[in-house]
Amino acid sequence: MRPREYPFFRCPVRRLPALSGAIECRRGGLRAKVRFGAIESEGGTRGVVLGPDGLVRDLEAVAAKAGLDGVRSTMDIVTAASGGRVLDRLDPDSVPGFDSGGTGWAPPISKPSKILGVAFNNRELMRKAHRDPGVPNFFLKPPSCLTGHRQPIVVDPEWGAVIPEPEVCAVIGRKAKHIREEDALGHVFGFTILNDVTSHGLKFGKDAIAVTYDRDMARPEFYQWRNLRDPDDTDAFYVYHTRSKGADTFGPCGPWITTTDEVGDPNSLGIKGSIDGEAFTADHTSSYRFSVETCIAEAARYFTLEPGDLVAFGTAAKGVGRFPRGHKSVLLGETAGTISIEIEKLGRLENPVIHRKGGAG
Repeated sequence: MRPREYPFFRCPVRRLPALSGAIECRRGGLRAKVRFGAIESEGGTRGVVLGPDGLVRDLEAVAAKAGLDGVRSTMDIVTAASGGRVLDRLDPDSVPGFDSGGTGWAPPISKPSKILGVAFNNRELMRKAHRDPGVPNFFLKPPSCLTGHRQPIVVDPEWGAVIPEPEVCAVIGRKAKHIREEDALGHVFGFTILNDVTSHGLKFGKDAIAVTYDRDMARPEFYQWRNLRDPDDTDAFYVYHTRSKGADTFGPCGPWITTTDEVGDPNSLGIKGSIDGEAFTADHTSSYRFSVETCIAEAARYFTLEPGDLVAFGTAAKGVGRFPRGHKSVLLGETAGTISIEIEKLGRLENPVIHRKGGAG
């Protein structure tokens, strides 16, 4: 089998079936499994590295031991890696580690130029669609919505139906514009977890409007996405996602970025969402309507994807147990608790939900 090549590493690699996530270089060595995150410290946010022993190291110290000066944040290592294959030089064991208990977590990438989401990218959800759009449907979340592992999701109960959406999220590593699907993963530094918290109450209560077009203004493309009631139906519906998906704390992310080589095929990952330990969804990225590569390539037709940008690929949707409708059964404005998202090879993201009038202050 021809080894798969990743641009952020010095050598072609192949996956070892017996070693989950381990990477073997052609030169015969093993690159240590390294994941990248961010924590809050007295001096501000700083990058950290998770070593194979489960202990956390300061990223700046590990990078300095590898001869990489000025690498303090996860964004710094993404930028450094975009200019060459440097990650296999990092050795977490080169500096002492510490336990992450009690750590104040920050999102691994705190200020991406954009966060792209893909709406209805799950076959379970697409079954309810009037018509399959045939292409990924994108929306944007503002970077200010991001929050870290174990940080609270703050919900105003008056915002109506607020739901969690467990998602795989790519961290772009190399600038991408007009790329081929088969080249898409070569532009990805790694993958993390994003909870695309969404308020349907805000969406339909404050950010939606219906209009009836005059016949001479009703163009055919306005209606390709839905079924018309009758030949005289010229109603159009506008829904804007800014408040509903972009409120402060509506983007829990992390805690770790797992590098692309360790993830392997991102279209073959199990996803589980729980509230206070009780599963509400168990799904798989093979349920995506559009693959990770298709979404990235399609996005790059319209948006220049910059290093550090986040692309989330759609929610897990299959319900389990007393949550037959999955994430849609979990109403965060009515139920407090801790939302946990576990994704194969990416780890666990968990955030408590608290209620506060006006949302996050």
